[in-house]
Amino acid sequence: MFVAEILRTKGSAVFSIPPALTLGQACKTLEQKRVGALIVCDGEQVVGVFSERDVVRALAADGREALERPVAVYMTAEVIFADPREEMSALMSRMTDRRIRHLPVMEDRRLIGVVSIGDVVKCQIAEHAHEAESLRTYIAS
Repeated sequence: MFVAEILRTKGSAVFSIPPALTLGQACKTLEQKRVGALIVCDGEQVVGVFSERDVVRALAADGREALERPVAVYMTAEVIFADPREEMSALMSRMTDRRIRHLPVMEDRRLIGVVSIGDVVKCQIAEHAHEAESLRTYIAS
């Protein structure tokens, strides 16, 4: 299965925020959108990923004062991207090796979606269930 297939299934909605947004505002957006990460964009350019992990690190480092500082201070600026033509096995390996839970998907220098580790796991489960059903059908016939 390819990344593009996951995006077709889950949709291509991307929740983004500007780098100047405060950490407190970004936390509210995470809650409102019910997501674990937001893509930080400066115009059309992806400049970072802001996740729940970044919130924890910010509060641990700077306490309550962090809530008034810009997300750019705390976001993950080294963004690892996925390609829609990429196979899920390669994506899973990269996410596991790098300990990444959210990957923006880029096509022709354009952000077209986000894939989470949850999406990858759901895909793997569906593939295994389909494979098991195919084997049951084969054995029964």
